[in-house]
Amino acid sequence: MANTIPDITLNDGNTIPQFGFGVFQIEPKDTVAAVRTALEVGYRHIDTAEMYGNEAEVGQAIREAGLDRGEVFVTSKLNNGFHRPDDARKAFDSTLAALKTDYVDLFLIHWPLPTRYDGDFVSTWRTLEEFQRDGRARSIGVSNFQVPHLERLAAEARVVPAVNQVEVHPYFGNEQVRQYGRTHNIITEAWAPIAQGRVLDDPTVVDVAQEVGRTPAQVVLRWHVQRGDVVFPKSTTPARIEENFRIFDFELDDVAMERITALDKGASGRQGPDPDTFDYIPA
Repeated sequence: MANTIPDITLNDGNTIPQFGFGVFQIEPKDTVAAVRTALEVGYRHIDTAEMYGNEAEVGQAIREAGLDRGEVFVTSKLNNGFHRPDDARKAFDSTLAALKTDYVDLFLIHWPLPTRYDGDFVSTWRTLEEFQRDGRARSIGVSNFQVPHLERLAAEARVVPAVNQVEVHPYFGNEQVRQYGRTHNIITEAWAPIAQGRVLDDPTVVDVAQEVGRTPAQVVLRWHVQRGDVVFPKSTTPARIEENFRIFDFELDDVAMERITALDKGASGRQGPDPDTFDYIPA
């Protein structure tokens, strides 16, 4: 089995590389080098966001790598402070300017913020629909949306999100959201895929890793891929960036998959904020 990243076809007909490189919490000063390393290793999907503060460095790294824009799938996300339609339009313009590109492959609402903006994330979503219609966002989606949020979009908007990027890892399978996605052709993207390292010392993960002769991180990332989700680990360590990429030349059998899936702790396994109450807006 070669180290070839599979593409997944989205509900709008576009394709997305199933495995990518995330830049959450990578300082801008470190982002160019990290993304350059990832691109040299073979990653072709970079996930950033306005709130990460490193969009410009992502764009710089792609240019410095000498790759054509069309060779790299770039995702960004709307800053929580700019949900109102006019603010969202300006913020999106700023994203394109920072990346120095005339389009992004995927643009997401970063958080639903149901306790902010009078609970109105639908008008924000309709604004993203504009970006897709004019071609500046090839695909659009959401992040951290719960099932009721997705159901509201289905009732009040025209376009079904292409993806929903949510917290998923062995300790928090987020199965209700993933099942909704499967039923409605919304691809799940997993953030915090190794629970910020917490699962790597788990005896079950360590045992499976020893059985297949891989690292715990490789085993968990492989588990995500075999479940059909898009996943993008992040690191600033070149050796780790390359190690994470080497997951397409082995498979986990059904028993190993089930052992890892059984680690799910339900809601108590969640590490990040609860999307139903999270209301953070950057100062």
